Amino acid sequence: MNDWETELEELEEVPSHQSEAWTSVRLRQPLELVVMIKAEGMRLDQYVHLHVADHSRTDIQKAIEAGRITVNGKPSKPSYKVRKGDRLWIDLPPPAHDIPVPENIPLDILYQDQWLAVINKPADMVVHPAKGNWSGTLVNALQWHFREQLSTEGGYLRAGIVHRLDKDTSGVILIAKDDAVHRELSWQFETRQIFKEYVAITQGELDRDADYIEGAIKLHPHDRQKMTISSDPDAKPALSYYEVLERFRGYTLVRVQPRTGRTHQIRVHLLHVGCPVLADRLYSGRDRLVLADLVPDQPAAHDVVLLHRQALHAWRLRFRHPRTDQWLEVEAPLPEDMQRTLEALRRYRPLRPYK
Repeated sequence: MNDWETELEELEEVPSHQSEAWTSVRLRQPLELVVMIKAEGMRLDQYVHLHVADHSRTDIQKAIEAGRITVNGKPSKPSYKVRKGDRLWIDLPPPAHDIPVPENIPLDILYQDQWLAVINKPADMVVHPAKGNWSGTLVNALQWHFREQLSTEGGYLRAGIVHRLDKDTSGVILIAKDDAVHRELSWQFETRQIFKEYVAITQGELDRDADYIEGAIKLHPHDRQKMTISSDPDAKPALSYYEVLERFRGYTLVRVQPRTGRTHQIRVHLLHVGCPVLADRLYSGRDRLVLADLVPDQPAAHDVVLLHRQALHAWRLRFRHPRTDQWLEVEAPLPEDMQRTLEALRRYRPLRPYK
């Protein structure tokens, strides 16, 4: 999936032909949530579905209308826009579908202890099961490696998942092993106490060595897979800082620190300044980089694929450990495909010296 709203509407029942890859779901206890400022203005049904992913959005809407989900102790409507400080009480029946079984998928575990783990997610891996991706996800792998040591605060389809990375974005992702730690880490994310740094290769040359990009983001009006910069009152404020690490002719290696966590924020912000993430299918108009793009006079170069996904990598995560109260900083090495691309850029697209 490419945006959270698409995900929310596509979490339907598991296809019957895949039932052998799933196991019975456990009973759910009533859940109480307090809305943080990051989610302010989101529809109630959307907000609940972000936290309870093992029920479809339609089921959640029905539960709200039946009074099984209340806001500040009172019945509400699915379209209600949540506010900071709202207390939600959620009492949902067990979901109609099953939960993912463990799959023996190798994981690059950068850090772990009894409370949490940090994983280096590879590109081309979906974070959690959803329509069209019921197996082979990070959650399936986590179920194998950590068994019962995963939080279920976000539902069993998102066991352990505190935050997301897009399918084709590689790098650090934080995993919670129990519900209390999950809640504390979620609170740190929502109050912007967790610091994330990404590395991207852009299609285009950023003209400033360092700057910030500020632009509110909302769902694209004509393409439900995309987000866009907008002045609409419903758009969510978004802010990203960047620093150029290396320049090439027609390309830039850049480090980006998003200070808000909007869907596709870095990708949309870099597009906004005329330098979309390289090979970003949605926002750059191309889904790969071949050697011939850098050296067009060599026919054989058309067969050499340097990159077949967006050149975006979650490089560093810094946060305060909920139990030890110590700051942790975890880095994921730049993946091989982005290293290969940089080597080709340094060889074939170095900046010409100024005269």
